[in-house]
Amino acid sequence: MIFYAFYVVALLVVILHYTGWLARHGLDWLVLVIAAGVFPVVLFLR
Repeated sequence: MIFYAFYVVALLVVILHYTGWLARHGLDWLVLVIAAGVFPVVLFLR
């Protein structure tokens, strides 16, 4: 269940990134945090 919540947050961050909302609010670093978080999850699920 936590994996699903993580992916929902990741999808939200990607959508906000492409709309430019993160850049306007100085939160571009969230994309890097999500990317660093997705990597171990993908390895764990593999």
